[in-house]
Amino acid sequence: MKKIYPIYSLFLLLLFFQTVRAQEVPRIPINTVVDRVQKYFGVYPLEKVHVHFDKPYYAVGDTLWFKTYLYHNPVAYDPSKIAYVDIINGRDSLIQTLRIPLKNNAGAGYFVLDPQVMKQDNYRFRAYTKWMMNFDVGYFFNKIVTVGDAINKKLASEIVYSPEGNKTKATIQFRDSKGALLAKKKVTWEAIDGWDPFDKGKSETDDMGRVTVSFSSKDKEMLKKGRLIVKVDGESSMIGDFPLKNALAETLDVQFFPEGGDLLAGVAKNVAFKAVNTEGKGVKVKGKIIDSKKKVVVEFADLGLGMGYFNLLPVAGEHYKATVSVDGGAESTFDLPQVQSEGINVVVTKVDEEAIQVGLVASDSYFPKIENQPFYIFGQMNGQLIYGAQATMKNASLALSVPVKDLPNGIIQFTLMSPQGKALSERLVFYDLAEDLAIQVKTDKANYAKKEKVKLNINNVTSEKLMSSLSVSVIDETKVPYDDHQENGILSSLLLISDLRGFIEKPGYYFDKEVANRKQAMDALLMTQGFRRFNYDELVAEKYPQVNFMPEQGIAISGTLRLNTGRPYPNGGLLLSIPARALRKDAYTDKDGRFVFQDLNFPDSVKVTVNARSNDNYRNLVINLDQSYYPEVDNNNPYKANDILNIDKQMVDYLANSKNEFRTSNLIDEVTVTASRKEVRTSKEFSALSGLSMADHRIEGDRLSGCNMLTMCLNTLLTGVTYDSQTLKYYLTRSYNQGSRVPVQFFLNGMPIDENTLNSIVPMEIEAIEIFNRDDLGTVSRLYQNDGVVSIITKKEKPKGPRMTLAQIEALLPKSNVVDLYPLGYIKERKFYMPKYDTDQSKSTNDYRTTVYWNPDIMIDETGTIALDYFNADGNGKYKVVVEGIDNAGRIGRTVYYYNVK
Repeated sequence: MKKIYPIYSLFLLLLFFQTVRAQEVPRIPINTVVDRVQKYFGVYPLEKVHVHFDKPYYAVGDTLWFKTYLYHNPVAYDPSKIAYVDIINGRDSLIQTLRIPLKNNAGAGYFVLDPQVMKQDNYRFRAYTKWMMNFDVGYFFNKIVTVGDAINKKLASEIVYSPEGNKTKATIQFRDSKGALLAKKKVTWEAIDGWDPFDKGKSETDDMGRVTVSFSSKDKEMLKKGRLIVKVDGESSMIGDFPLKNALAETLDVQFFPEGGDLLAGVAKNVAFKAVNTEGKGVKVKGKIIDSKKKVVVEFADLGLGMGYFNLLPVAGEHYKATVSVDGGAESTFDLPQVQSEGINVVVTKVDEEAIQVGLVASDSYFPKIENQPFYIFGQMNGQLIYGAQATMKNASLALSVPVKDLPNGIIQFTLMSPQGKALSERLVFYDLAEDLAIQVKTDKANYAKKEKVKLNINNVTSEKLMSSLSVSVIDETKVPYDDHQENGILSSLLLISDLRGFIEKPGYYFDKEVANRKQAMDALLMTQGFRRFNYDELVAEKYPQVNFMPEQGIAISGTLRLNTGRPYPNGGLLLSIPARALRKDAYTDKDGRFVFQDLNFPDSVKVTVNARSNDNYRNLVINLDQSYYPEVDNNNPYKANDILNIDKQMVDYLANSKNEFRTSNLIDEVTVTASRKEVRTSKEFSALSGLSMADHRIEGDRLSGCNMLTMCLNTLLTGVTYDSQTLKYYLTRSYNQGSRVPVQFFLNGMPIDENTLNSIVPMEIEAIEIFNRDDLGTVSRLYQNDGVVSIITKKEKPKGPRMTLAQIEALLPKSNVVDLYPLGYIKERKFYMPKYDTDQSKSTNDYRTTVYWNPDIMIDETGTIALDYFNADGNGKYKVVVEGIDNAGRIGRTVYYYNVK
């Protein structure tokens, strides 16, 4: 993004001084307001992250491919060179964090859906930079990615909830892994809230494999975070796990949002509305507005997704209600906001290529009180102040023309402020008349045969061609059907969702040029959703966010070198070595004993050693490394509304194809095993832990190779566990982020131990560490009042040999002047596999691929064109090509193209 739009670099400040007698002087001069707002924009550059996935959903065994884009406003600073992608499961537990290096504001990545680790679930992928961690996690990129399982899952199910008085009825149909109905099977179930069940029972499936259970639903909060666990008896236990949030009774909620914020008496304005169900998704409605005399004032219907607007002229002292019906059903009544006799609002009357017409409107009874008073109006876009005006109210309404030439596309936030600098009214406008990155896709033919070679041409047809970074995905849409309106593409992600509060349903709907009323629907969305980036009142009061993280330019490892007395050690030498990368780097401490190793480059899971043994008195030195901070998991993120309840039903075709793909791609030749079987120790050996189910994570002892102090290694190795340096305790990350301070309980070979005992354990003697996030039976949690279990299993003692030498004993003792760690490194490079079907023999193999082509590293230069080629898979039908990207001027683009395979 080297290009800076002229309207940004010059900062357009238009002052409207309407000279009249007795004009009042504002209490806060406009220059002061501008300076304070500009200080925020100049010191706090805006960064957004978007992730383009190769397809919308996956199955266990797949590799998920993605490209990360960084979008930032043209402030003079060095943008982040690292992005992070979190994988969070349906229970808001962090599965893994990936560190993505960014080059030219983009970086590629992947995530293997390992059948031994991943389960069928709705996973949330969250992306951000460390700079974005200074602000609300609501700014992060979020996308729900559903993962089905056709490999390990023994139980397929379909569940339907329905209300039944003070109870909720759940009807579940079960099938085995081959699709056969599980008839006449004993079933035990329990509805749990966290660890404890609040209802349970037994039943049996009927001839169609169906079972009906009823449970209490009085406490709605329990349903919001609870789960229904159903165990089907058989040769091996099969367990179904269902969220209870879908069991909440269906409700309709309709809210009304007058343009500018208020219903002003005598002022005709648009009033937007939003109708949603229990899940927060839009409901198609019709309705009418009636006054206190039951007279119909206006009728309305939604434009799509439950939102729309109508024009209303409120009367002072009147109270309005809305009667709303869904699909011609029973009517529900909702109140409109109270009519305000006094007030002033900002409205928008017209948007064109040259200017946006903005109006200030005041009620007749309020105008005499503000006549000749100066008000401020500001326009902000993408973290840049694009407009500022001081306007004096000479009449009850005032029209302003805001130039928009050279502005990019996106949301403009207009805010009206009082002479005292207090925000009074807000109006959001989506400007989309600027030139986007226009991407044209063509293939050499419209129709192809299976496994035929495709020649794909991509052209940048934008008038000004600059270097562009693109990603291309080609999928067999017959196997991966998906509503493109549901897709969170680069346009909706960076121009819309990243600036608005709450959940945006079907964001692609607003950018589909085939939708005739999409601009009106967008306007309704912006009047109902609300902006979330910053608060003008806080900026004027000079309340700025605290900066804890700077834009990362590379991986850094830092800390403090101290004497064993605790005093900092200045001018001390340290050596960092990474054997896997043949890297050695030194650093020296400052006067406070601080050191930092900058611009490191190493892949994830490699061993890094920092030692201070080059100093004369190294035996008396202690290395204290800085802790790495990551954002908390935002529980109940609004985008969980996109979770799929019946995954087996929704993905039946994809999972059938996945079963074929996995079976054919994992056949191996028969081998004869001659080596002796290695005995693997687990926590099941210990009676105190026998009530726990399978461990959620297992860390083998070889991961502790080179570890001197166990606690320092545990801080980076324990998946889903957070260490609190204040309490010196370990907590389950999911609970810790919710505010819980119930620690995990450590066990050593089945015996409970406290955290102080950890460093007495010799890491070399550890065979494995098992982490348990759940205790379904409560056998441990009730006894030790803990939340989660970490079980440390040591190697079995070998027959005693000769005594250890002093050197051997010293080698086992933890060394404070040498630290081994396994920090989060960059994601390892991996290329998407593309077969070549250029011979008859190669064409004879089965190709069940759903992602036919993926390329995240496409760069288009000033010529504006690039040619690609690949081979189709075996699938017949429509193939979908999706191209997304961004150029050096910050223009973004997305194109969808189809061709046929017969």
